[in-house]
Order: sequence, then structure tokens, then C-alpha cells
Amino acid sequence: MKSHPDSSLAFVRNVQLRHLRCFVAVAQERHLARAAVRLALSQPAVSKTLAELEAMAGTRLVERGTAGRRGVQGLSAAGEQLLAHALRVLEALEASAQSLAPSSGERLERLRIGALPSVAPALLPQALTEFRERWPHVQVIVKSAANASLLDELRAGELDLVVGRMSEPGLMAGLSFELLLAEPLVFAARAGHPLARRGASVQGVLGCPLVIYGEGTIPRHNTESFLSALGLALPANTLQTLDVSVARALVLLSEAIWITPLGAARADLEEGRLVRLPIKTAGTEEPVGLLLRSDAEPSALRSAMAALLRVGAKRQSALPRRRQSRVARR
Repeated sequence: MKSHPDSSLAFVRNVQLRHLRCFVAVAQERHLARAAVRLALSQPAVSKTLAELEAMAGTRLVERGTAGRRGVQGLSAAGEQLLAHALRVLEALEASAQSLAPSSGERLERLRIGALPSVAPALLPQALTEFRERWPHVQVIVKSAANASLLDELRAGELDLVVGRMSEPGLMAGLSFELLLAEPLVFAARAGHPLARRGASVQGVLGCPLVIYGEGTIPRHNTESFLSALGLALPANTLQTLDVSVARALVLLSEAIWITPLGAARADLEEGRLVRLPIKTAGTEEPVGLLLRSDAEPSALRSAMAALLRVGAKRQSALPRRRQSRVARR
């Protein structure tokens, strides 16, 4: 966010914490009314404070929605830059307040994790269990959502780390990505499914009820690309959900086939509740990694969880494939 030296000096002299808190709330909530509720202010007060900040910055920071002033489409380029600095200021202030707290009083520490629904079942349970053993007094919050939403919240400082996927370059600004593993798509069915007994083809699968991921997700894109390469397309009557628990329950209770990244179905495949149909899906592997804010302050909690996730990913990658192959041939 470039500006004239005089205007920069005026900004430093006049900006107050209330301006930064208001701006961060609007950036995170993406809605003026919700930001007002969060800050315990009226919406006109939020609008006024935001206008003051934009006047001091000498540029627009927030792009208002087309459906009225309450909605927020996003941040301008200058707004994105200011958000990174505002988050650091507020985080430093919070850390200072904690350091001044009486040593005898308990201090709440918190770790906020975002994870894709298709990734969380394979990587998070073991890492969370080991983290709890080492850090029993930490409050851990796990949010599962689509990749774009998780990256927005990570960038806005609402999440400390995300287990997700790479995105478009514009959405990766200010974020770092560390590869953990790559997962292929699998076609999963209940044990005893007719296609598991007599063999399966992609055409045969398309004749069954399908459970797939929603539009705009990477697993859905990979599913459509896989079928398109074979000259095929998804039927119109598919069931679409991001909820892994709903997907697996439907498959266990019916003749439905679940097209999913391997990690989401791995435990059920290993236990024999689901079987992997013998359909080759080479080329559908999608990188899964650890995403962090590039400008985030060092955190022992975040570093500990990241280390556990790396170990878990190596453990998953090293699992023998014999069990999966044996189940698929049943």
C-alpha cells in the first residue's frame, strides 16, 4: 500500500485501535451488519469508522457488494495489504496482554484448524489425539469447509492453519503451501455390493446411484475430468454433499457408489466396511498440504500441530496397499 510520506505520517498519527479492530471484523465477517454485532456497535458506527480509516489511508479498502452497502464483496489490493499488518498489530497486542496477566491465573490458549472434509478423517484424528496428550489445556477448534472458504478465513486470521489444497495464484497471496501427500480418487461401495462381486466398469458405476462432491470443489472437478477423458459425463441425478459422514452412511446403507479422494474413505476401506472398486484412476492424484499465513507470528502450538500432521501424512503414505487391493478383489 504505497502512499506519499506525508500521508503515511498522518495515517500513523491518526489511526487508532478501534479503526483496526473494525476493519479486521469487516474483513473477516464480509458483512457490515455481522461486523457490527461482533463489535457490539451499531451498523452506522461501523460504516463511519470504516470511512474514517479509508479517508486516512487515502484509498478504498473494502469493496462493497452490489446488493447494498451491508454486503462486502472483498478487500481491495490495498485492503489486503492493510489486513496483514492489522492482524499482526492485534495479535501482538493480545500477546502483550497475555504476558501481563498474573502468573497464577490460567490463560486460555487456542488453536484454530481448518480442514477439507475429504482430508480431515485421514489426517486429523491421530494428530489431534497426540496434540491433546502434549497440550491438554489448549482449546482446539476444527472447522471443515470448502477449500476457498478455508483459505479466505486463514488469510483473514480466523484460522491458524489449514489442511487443504493449492488454489489459484490470486487466492494464494500471503499464504504458504507445504506438500503433505497426494491422494487419488477412488470408487467406493459397501462390502457385498454387486459390482464388487462381479467386477466393475466405469459405465457400470454410472448406472448406480452416485454420491459425489459439490460443484466448485477439487474432487468434483477431478471426477468430471476423469469421466470426460473417457468420453463420459456424470448423470444428472447424483447426490452431492461435502459431508463425509452423510456420504459414507448412504453408501453403507444402499447400492450407491461414492467417488471420493482416498483419505476420506481410507478407514472404512481398511476395516472392510467399504470396498474400493477395481477402477484405475491414475492421474487423479491431488496434492494435499499444510497452508499457513506467510506473515503469521511464530506459534509453538501451530508448529506442534504442523509437525504432527507431517508425521501423520508420512504414516498414511507408507501404509501398505495390499489390504486395499485384497478388499477390491472380493
